[in-house]
Amino acid sequence: MIPIPAGRVTLSDRRTQRRWPVEVEAYHIAAFAVTQAEYALVTGAQPSAARGDRLPVESVSWWDAIRYCNARSQREGLRPAYHLDPENGEDVGWDDSADGYRLPTEAEWEYACRAGTTGPRYGPLDEIAWYRDNSDGHPHEVGGRRPNAWGLYDMLGNVWDWCWDVYDAEVYGSYRVLRGGGWFDEHWSCRASVRRRSHPTFTVDDVGFRVARSGPR
Repeated sequence: MIPIPAGRVTLSDRRTQRRWPVEVEAYHIAAFAVTQAEYALVTGAQPSAARGDRLPVESVSWWDAIRYCNARSQREGLRPAYHLDPENGEDVGWDDSADGYRLPTEAEWEYACRAGTTGPRYGPLDEIAWYRDNSDGHPHEVGGRRPNAWGLYDMLGNVWDWCWDVYDAEVYGSYRVLRGGGWFDEHWSCRASVRRRSHPTFTVDDVGFRVARSGPR
């Protein structure tokens, strides 16, 4: 887990042509996407289409990621960040005072991805990311490309990361935000500002996640 200082990031959405600043409190985020070995250790499941202990787990839904965060927190003696309603599987609440694992917000994700940079990427794409032009049609082990200035790997490419946020409730209902681009994406999808959305039950072989934890208060 990498400590990230407090700061500000400006998010943008090409669909609505909107830009909005967000203040980000200090937090921690994983240097790597959750691997298949880590996911199996916590959940006992191996959902990924491609197999390898150090490959990022993929073919996991937003709900799978939420449940993993809580299970890992409990395993490590931390207070789970999420409250799940046993009578309504569609309801989840986030206790932002909890010290357990959670998904980053999309503001936290983009702020961490940029690591102080302001351009579309934190380095030359072929040096920092696995994407359609260099992935040979499959995901790669985490950490195989150059990290950003804050020591975070594969923030762009390899697999998309689920984020906590609802994308646009008025238009897309419960759809959640995905960030970062994946091994099958063209170069234009592997940029720090790109937002994608999908239903929280959706799974595909280029979508995974990385975990975060709230900082001390």
